[in-house]
Amino acid sequence: MTNIIYVGMDVHTTNYTLCCYTTEDDRIFAKVQVEPDYLNILKYLNRVKANYGRECKILCGYEAGCLGYVLYHQLTDHGIDCVILAPTTMASAPKEKKTDYRDAEKISKCLAYHNYKAVYVPTAEDDAVKEYIRMRDAEKLAQRTLKQQVLAFCTRHGKFFDGQSHWTQKHVNWLNSLTFGDVILDETFQEYLVSLRQSSDRVERFDKRIEELASRDEYRQNVEKLSCFIGIKTHTALSLIVEVGDFNRFPNAQQFSSYIGLVPGEYSSGDSRQLGGITKAGNSHLRRLLVESAQCYTRGKVGYKSMALKGRQAGQEPRVIAYADRANERLKRKFYKINSHSKRNIATTAVARELACFIWGMMTNDVA
Repeated sequence: MTNIIYVGMDVHTTNYTLCCYTTEDDRIFAKVQVEPDYLNILKYLNRVKANYGRECKILCGYEAGCLGYVLYHQLTDHGIDCVILAPTTMASAPKEKKTDYRDAEKISKCLAYHNYKAVYVPTAEDDAVKEYIRMRDAEKLAQRTLKQQVLAFCTRHGKFFDGQSHWTQKHVNWLNSLTFGDVILDETFQEYLVSLRQSSDRVERFDKRIEELASRDEYRQNVEKLSCFIGIKTHTALSLIVEVGDFNRFPNAQQFSSYIGLVPGEYSSGDSRQLGGITKAGNSHLRRLLVESAQCYTRGKVGYKSMALKGRQAGQEPRVIAYADRANERLKRKFYKINSHSKRNIATTAVARELACFIWGMMTNDVA
C-alpha cells in the first residue's frame, strides 16, 4: 500500500510555510519556510520524497485566499496533486496561539482526515470572464459612489432638485445647468460631472463587451435559458455561469442555496429549534446579484409577462419557458404573501433563496 504524505502550505505574498504529515505514524515533519515561488515548493517536495525512503504519494493543499488559483495551476501543471481548501469548512482548533507553522500543520491534518471542502477551480476561460465582470461591477460601484458625492455636494451648497426622481434626463439637465457663484466650487462640481460621465462611458463599454462574451458558443445557450427568469439578463446570467462553473457539483437545490449563503442560520439545542437570518456564507458576489434580481419580483401583477421578457424567452424550448413561467408566478406570489405579514427585506431575501433553487433546476435540466 502506497503511503500518502500530506503537505500543508500556509501561503502569503511574502513567504510560503510548508510542513508534512503522515497518518501511519501521526507525525509532523519537514517544517520549512521558503520564498514565495512555486519552484521552491517543487524543490521541497523532491527533497521530501528523497528523504522518505519509500514509495509515496504527495497531496498538497492551501487555504483559499489572495493567491487565487495561480499556485494551484502552477503545481498541477507539474503533476502535483493539489487542492484549495475552503477556510469556513476546515476543522478548527482553539486559537490559543496562531503562527504560520501552526496553520500549515492544521492544513496538513485537514487534508489527511478530509476535514474540509475543496474549492471549485474554474477553467481558465471562466476565470478570465469572471474577472472581467467583477471589474465592471467595481466600476458600477464607483459610479454609485460618485452619484452620491454629486448629490451631497448639491445639498451642502443649497441646490435642491424639485423633480420626482434623481438621475433622469431632466435631473441630469438640471445638474448641467447649475452654477455655485464661486470659481473653485464651479470647477469642483464640473470635475465631479466629468468623472461621472467617464465612469458611465466605461460601464457602457464593459456591458457591450459582456454581451459579446455571452454570445460565445460555450455560454450562449445557458445565458438564454437563465434570461427566461424575471430579473435575470445577460450580466447576471453570465456571472452565475462563470462563478459557479458546474452546477451538477451541488447534489440538490438546497446545497446550491447554501453555497450562496441564502439559507437561514440555525440555533438549536435539545428540543428547541430556532432559525436566524441568512448565513451570508459562500459567494457574496452571486448573493448580491440574486437579491437584486429578486427586487424585480416585488412589483407587477402575478402572471404578467412584459414584452422584454417575452423577447428573452423567444426561441426557447416550451418546457424551459413553462418552467421559468412557473417560477416567475410562484416567486411573485411568495413575495406578496410574505410581505403582507413581514418586513419587505425578509420577503425579498426569501424570493432570492427560492430563485436560486429554480436556477439550479434550470442549469441541471431538472425542469420537469
